[in-house]
Amino acid sequence: MSSLYPEINSEWKNVLSDEFDKPYFQQIFKQIDNESLNFPVYPPRNLIFNAFNKTPFSKVSVVIIGQDPYHGPGQAHGLCFSVPDGIRKPPSLVNIFKEIHADLGLPVPTHGNLEKWTTQGVFLLNATLTVRENKAGSHQKFGWETFTNQVIRVLSEKKNDLIFLLWGNFAQAKRVFIDESKHHILSAAHPSPLSAYNGFFGCRHFSKTNEILVKTGKRQIDWRI
Repeated sequence: MSSLYPEINSEWKNVLSDEFDKPYFQQIFKQIDNESLNFPVYPPRNLIFNAFNKTPFSKVSVVIIGQDPYHGPGQAHGLCFSVPDGIRKPPSLVNIFKEIHADLGLPVPTHGNLEKWTTQGVFLLNATLTVRENKAGSHQKFGWETFTNQVIRVLSEKKNDLIFLLWGNFAQAKRVFIDESKHHILSAAHPSPLSAYNGFFGCRHFSKTNEILVKTGKRQIDWRI
């Protein structure tokens, strides 16, 4: 893997080694470099692979798939739905915490940093890993989904009994890359205020995830942050 790219955890580097030398992957970073000449790009370059570095391949037990990094200043830090300490919680994350409270009775956190989940095996993957400031979806044609679709395929092929939380139509479209005979899929509406009342609230995905983890001999997730 070229030193021009941000560092990525050695386990992920090994299982994804074929991708890094492909022309499409090299093109992604050429486009990011060009974009960065004229616009702020989020997350910071050293955090583009934060989800991979926080949750090594061998530790993944739960996968949450987001679409795009947050595009406001200071919001994105390479983990889907999460924001760094000191940043106001975005509406979708507020609704995630509401559902956790309703499902498990846990208090609603004062911050939105989900790093504690990642250290327990929750892989917080955005389908697109970068974005231009204040322009949602601006890097969706850069080629990131070729890479992240392969990430999902590799997880499906090389691991067993993963739990995929697919919220909203975009995430649910990724189920074609998942072998449902060996993994568990929990689907619901997206937690966005536009759709949360259409099936995200009441989905109980957090308790259901822990029930599956127990049945498969794995440690439950402590959803408190």
